[in-house]
Amino acid sequence: MNIVCIGGGPAGLYFGLLMKLADAGHEVIVIERNRPYDTFGWGVVFSDATLENLKAADVVSAQQISDAFNHWDDIDIHFKGRSVRSSGHGFIGIGRKKLLNVLQARCEAIGVKLVFETDVDDDQVIAEKYSADLLVASDGLNSRVRTRYAATYKPDIDTRECRYVWLGTKQAFDAFTFAFVQTEYGWFQAHAYQYETGMSTFIVETLDATWQAAGLDAMSQADGIAYCEKLFAPWLGGNALVSNASHLGGAAIWIRFSRVICDTWVHEQTLPGGRRIPVVLMGDAAHTAHFSIGSGTKLALEDAIELHNSIVAHKNKLPTALHHYQKVRNVEVLKIQNAARNSTEWFENVARYAYFEPQQFAYSLLTRSQRISHENLRLRDAGWLEGYERWMAERAGVTGGDAHPLPPMLTPYTVRSIRLKNRVVVSPMAMYSSVDGVPGNFHLVHLGARAMGGAGLVMVEMTCISPDARITPGCPGLWTDEQMLAFKRIVDFVHQNSDAHIGIQLGHAGRKGSTRVSWEGTDMPLLQGNWPLVSASALAYIDGVSQVPQAMTRTQMDTVRDEFASAARRATDAGFDWLELHCAHGYLLSSFISPLTNQRIDDYGGSLENRLRYPLEVFAAVRAIWPQHLPMSVRISAHDWVEGGITADDAIDIARCFKTMGVDMVDCSSGQVSKAEQPVYGRMYQTPFSDRVRNEAQVPTIAVGAIFEADHVNSIIASGRADLCALARPHLADAAWTLRESARIGVTDVAWPKQYLPAKRQLETNFERAAANVQPIGK
Repeated sequence: MNIVCIGGGPAGLYFGLLMKLADAGHEVIVIERNRPYDTFGWGVVFSDATLENLKAADVVSAQQISDAFNHWDDIDIHFKGRSVRSSGHGFIGIGRKKLLNVLQARCEAIGVKLVFETDVDDDQVIAEKYSADLLVASDGLNSRVRTRYAATYKPDIDTRECRYVWLGTKQAFDAFTFAFVQTEYGWFQAHAYQYETGMSTFIVETLDATWQAAGLDAMSQADGIAYCEKLFAPWLGGNALVSNASHLGGAAIWIRFSRVICDTWVHEQTLPGGRRIPVVLMGDAAHTAHFSIGSGTKLALEDAIELHNSIVAHKNKLPTALHHYQKVRNVEVLKIQNAARNSTEWFENVARYAYFEPQQFAYSLLTRSQRISHENLRLRDAGWLEGYERWMAERAGVTGGDAHPLPPMLTPYTVRSIRLKNRVVVSPMAMYSSVDGVPGNFHLVHLGARAMGGAGLVMVEMTCISPDARITPGCPGLWTDEQMLAFKRIVDFVHQNSDAHIGIQLGHAGRKGSTRVSWEGTDMPLLQGNWPLVSASALAYIDGVSQVPQAMTRTQMDTVRDEFASAARRATDAGFDWLELHCAHGYLLSSFISPLTNQRIDDYGGSLENRLRYPLEVFAAVRAIWPQHLPMSVRISAHDWVEGGITADDAIDIARCFKTMGVDMVDCSSGQVSKAEQPVYGRMYQTPFSDRVRNEAQVPTIAVGAIFEADHVNSIIASGRADLCALARPHLADAAWTLRESARIGVTDVAWPKQYLPAKRQLETNFERAAANVQPIGK
């Protein structure tokens, strides 16, 4: 083939040399707008794993690159006058100029034609000139090719909140260094690493609003650099910061990061002569990843490797090869971009975590992308993590000289008079197994087994305050003394046979009521015996299917408020330890909060303040009845996942309002308010809402949603993203989830129910036998 690469960065050069190595008969041309061996930028960072990929692709250039690398394992985090070091991270750095020089020389040595000082205005002219069979657009972030064929590629470009500047310094760093400085205008952070002897990259980043408030937008390039030198003088050892972008005037060296993702990476173009050729995106032209996870160059090189591999594997079937390339790389890029998004948002919100102690701030930074979890951090630096776990345990009131401190998941947590033995909550799950609102033997076994299974808190499913408040005829209730006594039987069993606490969630179904049990048709109206519904507004949950509710009158609001208070009194009589008010998922109180379901024009509609008025009134009525020594939480939908609905920003304001009313914790769920929702699922997908509510509204939180491993719980609690973690489906699958997960991570000295001790001893024996068969295979 005749192959033309527009753009002589790492992606274009590496793909060119791999294709030439694959078949010397290929004519490969790489076109670059800059002069030979020119480059802008400083050092680039890879992981050790990336270098292994390069060795597998081309051992010659990989060895040359490896010889020039500066390697380090440590990360230093400087915050509030403290320095925290974590090891075992495996980074390698190389000067961008050196990397390009190696790749350019390798290309020339094997016959790749490099064309410099050629700025491509028209890719079609270039394709005709070189009789291209394949045109590769590796022309970077501001790709002209991508812009020209945007209708095909459908790029999504998200300009982020921070400004950053790439600088260099002669100051040596023996670790990847993060330094944070607070100014009167806001936080500045530096990302610094040595990439060759006597030279380091030094990136300064801050919010655009902070950058402008500090006056950097009006400074000359020299004055802006001097400002940074003064801020970060403690880490520069008297060395200057320098720029190699003298062609950019004033504040133009400060950039706002743009996240790029394309729907399609391949465009079929008909040339003026009538030939059709594919135009393929690669590297930053196809996608970008924030520099804080150091993966831009990694992605570019791995794009080149996969495009080469796909073409070789599908010889003579270029369309098939290109489809395979996009399919494979799109998945890998999305993984990196997801991690990069998490990392980007963390650095955009340093102020959110500024109240953390340096130890927790460091843990939060290290795990910000979610690619590094608690146990992964243990593999990297067990000593540091054990020290951090001991620090967390001491803060939770656990002292002692144990060789292995309790992991965060198993540390106790105190709310008012209740001391939970650990951070695991059995989430309230609708079982639809009550008769006339009375819980029976099923609930005794279901809730009792999970209490004996090791969780700190077991929550009863949403329990309804009146017959008309039920979702289905199978929902439990607390509007009669018979129901209260049935619950008291369960509560007494939990207290007598376990050291778990048990809580109840009170709610009213609102417009989502009078439906069949889930296995007969979720959200479908009853075939007969429907009861009247009320909601904030007269809007059916499913248009044309669900019953249309009545918009509540003030008299009805008074009645329902008093029914909540009566249910709380019965919950007290039943002996519950915890009460949660259900204000989520489109049920009655949620329907007042969301603008999607509240179209009232009175004092209870319109602004968020008005929409919260009734839920807060109910909360106050319940809190007045519920004993002051016992905790009360509220579950909210922190995001409606629908345009025009509740967002995470609203969730913070909602939490602050409940905080002023005396809520102890906010249980951060999301969605189920509208059938038009489009949630973005993934592991721990709702935890970011908990993170924001906890650390911006400054109220304790419960994280919930796709949390299913001890590693998840430990990571969430240790990073300060929540105070408790609620798990639903894992507890349905395994009533003893907490005990089993504790054993799986090596903790068997948790409090097991006495009835389970023989099984515990057998489990320990099994682990000991397995451990005896493990053979060391090196580091």
